[in-house]
Amino acid sequence: MPDDRYRRLSLWWDTLPDPIEERSPLAGDLDVDVAVVGAGFTGLWTAHALARRDPTLRVAVIEREVAGFGASGRNGGWCSAIFAASDARIEREHGREAARAMRRVMREAVDEVGRAAAADGIDCQFAKGGTVVAARSAAQVQRAQAEVEEARAAGDTEADLAWVGPDEARSLLGAEGVLGATYTPHCAALHPARLARGLADAVARRGVTIAERTTARAIEPGNGSRRPRVRTDRGTVTADVVVRAVEGWTPSLPGQRRALAPVYSLMIATEPLDDAFWSRAHLVRRETFSDHRHMIIYGQRTADGRLAFGGRGAPYHFASSVRPAFDVAPRVHRALEHTLVELFPSLAGVRITHRWGGPLGVPRDWFSSVGLDRPTGIAWAGGYVGDGVSTTNLAGRTLADLITGDPGSELVGLPWVGHRSPNWEPEPFRWLGVNAGLLAMGLADRAEARHGRPSRVADRMGRLLGQ
Repeated sequence: MPDDRYRRLSLWWDTLPDPIEERSPLAGDLDVDVAVVGAGFTGLWTAHALARRDPTLRVAVIEREVAGFGASGRNGGWCSAIFAASDARIEREHGREAARAMRRVMREAVDEVGRAAAADGIDCQFAKGGTVVAARSAAQVQRAQAEVEEARAAGDTEADLAWVGPDEARSLLGAEGVLGATYTPHCAALHPARLARGLADAVARRGVTIAERTTARAIEPGNGSRRPRVRTDRGTVTADVVVRAVEGWTPSLPGQRRALAPVYSLMIATEPLDDAFWSRAHLVRRETFSDHRHMIIYGQRTADGRLAFGGRGAPYHFASSVRPAFDVAPRVHRALEHTLVELFPSLAGVRITHRWGGPLGVPRDWFSSVGLDRPTGIAWAGGYVGDGVSTTNLAGRTLADLITGDPGSELVGLPWVGHRSPNWEPEPFRWLGVNAGLLAMGLADRAEARHGRPSRVADRMGRLLGQ
């Protein structure tokens, strides 16, 4: 049964309230104004923005599986203002005003996701409680306070990012060993699969064609005499503009093998937890949470009272391979369970109901991008490095402005528009480099736990990545 297959993808898919039905595949050759490859958040927000901007546009979305199948239905549910490239990097390359503009539109995107979902009647359990990031060692305290100082230098106020002392931090996040925390209001927790499936329904109601179970085998650019097209296993889609929106699956397309590295992020979820636990753990506004370690962890209190918790650490697979077997990695899932109990010792023995994972797209320079190449008719967006729930919304609106040629758009002048990341190194150097980086971050955390000093290894890795 298709419903059972998809419910196994993640907690989010398993807790969808309605039956999961597949839409019809492409019925043959098709001619449209805009073809979008990928029915994740990027593709769906793009279709959403285009349909709102010009209801007469013929828009088709091509999806190998079903809408929301990829990272959009498996992520941590953080709708945050985090952009993959650092403010310092953007300021260095594009100037202070460009960095401020990027920061502002990312914060606006958080609210726009909630507003747009509500306008379309999508109950994605949106709760804008902000993010608390704990400091649990002397090195983490130093890093957290430096982050606040950098935010002040960039023009942020305490209302945007604040350092909170031990007592206030523990009142937000009742985790073990909290010495303080940073807090930002610019994040919401949500149910990502509800959002993805709801968006698909919303764009279909607006007349967008969504062809599921249809594999895009190649995207062919236009050349002046010929329009761009998508060759699929069920026919060819010809369009004025083709949008590539497949994130971690990008390397599966011809010519894109080294464009993005698919790096897996894995998650677990507990059974619903009782009031006694939440009286200690807090997160009363459903704040998303993490700490200031180098190997990223992330969590949220779900609307039904669970902890959904994830992190990096899964290996990059040779030749950018993406397979269903990689969605579960027992060693990494056990490590996540250990970390969760380390944060909340009372969870020892609590039942873990879901274990899952999936690939996210990482560009070589850690700089997300969106753009349209007019001569070929090829548009793209992606490389979110795991921070795509709100960035995809911004991408969709930006692509709509680029495609329709909106002369008054401020979005098309943002520093990520038209950015071209370099290709990743060929194998085996890509495999060695990405996995060495993951190992280095883990070693840096262990060294900081032993010595209490910030890791030089992590600092060098940051410089290597251009952050």
